Amino acid sequence: MMEILEERNFPVREIKLLASERSAGKELEYKGNKIKVEKLGENSFENIDIALFSAGGSRSREYAPIAAQAGAVVIDNSSAFRMEEGVPLVIPEINPHALAGYKNKGIVANPNCTTAVTVMALKPLHDLGIIKRVVASSYQAVSGAGAQAIEELRNQTLAWANSEEIRSEVFPHQIAFNLLPQIDSFLDNGYTKEEMKLHHETRKILEDNEMALTATTVRVPVFRAHSVAVNIETEKKISVSEAKEALNNFPGVRVV
Repeated sequence: MMEILEERNFPVREIKLLASERSAGKELEYKGNKIKVEKLGENSFENIDIALFSAGGSRSREYAPIAAQAGAVVIDNSSAFRMEEGVPLVIPEINPHALAGYKNKGIVANPNCTTAVTVMALKPLHDLGIIKRVVASSYQAVSGAGAQAIEELRNQTLAWANSEEIRSEVFPHQIAFNLLPQIDSFLDNGYTKEEMKLHHETRKILEDNEMALTATTVRVPVFRAHSVAVNIETEKKISVSEAKEALNNFPGVRVV
């Protein structure tokens, strides 16, 4: 996040870094200056204009309302508020108008990573022909499950190469040289939480509750970078050339 703020030359007068007690005291660099990490607490958000949260849903649920109450605009990267009534779920290239809804609760939600990349490609095609059906299959890297998952893939790969015992702690089964057709826990409808995120969030961002959408999410033994294969049906017939032109002209999307 700090690197992106610097890359975009975002107007920052002062930056405060907050984390758990375990990280308090560490120093990180921003624009050549060393900044000490402070322990997150209920009084951490005085005089803060924008609070960027990315420490998991439970931390966001506990502290985002406190930050908003202190006057900060919260941009939350977790799943905590995505489907909450009154909280806008925003992808700037798609629904920047929704951002005004932050005034309801002082919080703006950021979509799931797979939803974000999928909807970026769906939006220009939806504008062109109105999408009525989506079948999506995602192949998601272990980074989506956090730093410990990355380490587990690394350790399992080394263990396999050295003919050592392979241990699984983060994932329910071995992930090295394997595919797991489950991301997050299963729900009563037979889908996983990750699959339903794609369903609900896509509808909310595109403001279309009639769109039929089914998703399958698979964890793959790759450190970083998700991929998604999507089959869509539109109300209006559109040609391949029209689709390519619409995708190429949409900010943030490039046809390769």
